[in-house]
Amino acid sequence: MKNRWTAWLLHPPTDGPNAIVAIRLMAGAVFLWEGILKFVYENQGIGRFTKLGMPFPAFTASFVGGLEIIGGMLLILGLGTRLISIAFVIEMLVAMLSTKPRLFLGTLPLPPPPAPPVAGIWAVLHEIRSEYAQLMSCVFLLAAGPGAWSLDAWKDSVVTRERSGARRIEAGPSIAKEMTPCRTK
Repeated sequence: MKNRWTAWLLHPPTDGPNAIVAIRLMAGAVFLWEGILKFVYENQGIGRFTKLGMPFPAFTASFVGGLEIIGGMLLILGLGTRLISIAFVIEMLVAMLSTKPRLFLGTLPLPPPPAPPVAGIWAVLHEIRSEYAQLMSCVFLLAAGPGAWSLDAWKDSVVTRERSGARRIEAGPSIAKEMTPCRTK
């Protein structure tokens, strides 16, 4: 059972449509720049985590910011897509649960949205759009894998070639081709 989960996490399908790269780029870029913002602007990092009452706000903001920077780059590259998607799904659920119920009740310690609605269900639905988009993008990547245009796909193709016994044979000074040894019965 453990091997099945490990294989599922570390060897996702890479034969999905090339368009998966668009979802990876969208989600990865947003995580990347939001992670950078947590270090550049105190009100987005330590200040925000302090106002929300997060435990150890300096550590938590730095950890989340680092996770978003590194994880965002991994999503963009399509490397470890399922592992980082799990981390980001958890992060988005925590982000939504730590802010949106208080926004609904009108007790959020952060500044209210700049325009109505400022509290209630419509304020929550308006303010949750970014987290929801990130959450659903990561759920999609978790299920679909990184797609063909990813480092995971490239890594799997290299491993497959090595296991099949393919080798490069020089056919001339500038011509190289792949050959797989013939198998006899």
